[in-house]
Amino acid sequence: MLHGAISESDMTSMAPSSPRSPKRPVLYYVQSPSRDSHDGDKSSSMQTTPAYASPMESPSHLSYGRHSRSSSASRVSGGGYGWKGRSKSKGWPQSKCDDVIEEEGDYDPYGNGVSRRWLCQVLIWASGFVSAFCVFCFIIWGASRPFKPQITVKSLTVHNFYFGEGSDMTGVPTKMLTVSCSVKMNVYNSATFFGIHVSSIPVNLMYSELTVATGELKRYFQPRKSHRTVSVNLKGTKVPLYGAGAGLAASEDNGGVPMTLVFEVRSIGNVVGKLVKPRHRRRVACSLAINSRSHKAIKFKEDSCTYL
Repeated sequence: MLHGAISESDMTSMAPSSPRSPKRPVLYYVQSPSRDSHDGDKSSSMQTTPAYASPMESPSHLSYGRHSRSSSASRVSGGGYGWKGRSKSKGWPQSKCDDVIEEEGDYDPYGNGVSRRWLCQVLIWASGFVSAFCVFCFIIWGASRPFKPQITVKSLTVHNFYFGEGSDMTGVPTKMLTVSCSVKMNVYNSATFFGIHVSSIPVNLMYSELTVATGELKRYFQPRKSHRTVSVNLKGTKVPLYGAGAGLAASEDNGGVPMTLVFEVRSIGNVVGKLVKPRHRRRVACSLAINSRSHKAIKFKEDSCTYL
């Protein structure tokens, strides 16, 4: 009986205590940038950190104890330094940082890259424009080449024709000739899209390869598709004839002294300002006979002159 009597306290102590199952730590993941993220790889390393059910189960609470507040205060006050040290241990390596600095050094805050690209585009556009303009000028020049001025000698009027005995500047006796006359000619600008500036080299009246009178056509401007009659005055005073003067009197008695009118007409056209200037030359040679007793105008026939 005594052995069978068990106190309530003993029963309580002998009762199996309900075992408390330990709480299983919960795992969570923290994503941090990997060291290779600078190279464009977006993969990241994963590390596990246990989560505790209560702050009392945290190792930091057990390890720090009463000094946790003071140590946390010290860590807060020196947080800048602690964070800097941790960034060195877990951040990017120094070589990666140098690479970033070098790549960022290529960045142009003033837009010089854009300026170079814009300059290249301007140069390409300008070279294309110049090339097209040169081709255009060449085409215009080629189109203007056939438009030569047309010259027609109309008449020659003798104002004074006198020959006699005399001497040259050295005192040599010879025949002397004095001539004064004027030549009329018609100039036609056949160009359809530009005017011309007309001039000439000296207009010479020749007797037996000697120039006995000379003159010059004054430069003038003639519009496109237009006619103009111009006059040139020729004059020669006491021109020595030397051996050629022997037959002058005989020619005078036979109807006239044979003469030749020789000159060259030049024209310059301004098609595109002063960039395209078509130039033309026309050489003219006319045969005639001058009678000192007649002052009528000598008209030239079509076969009396040659135009080159």
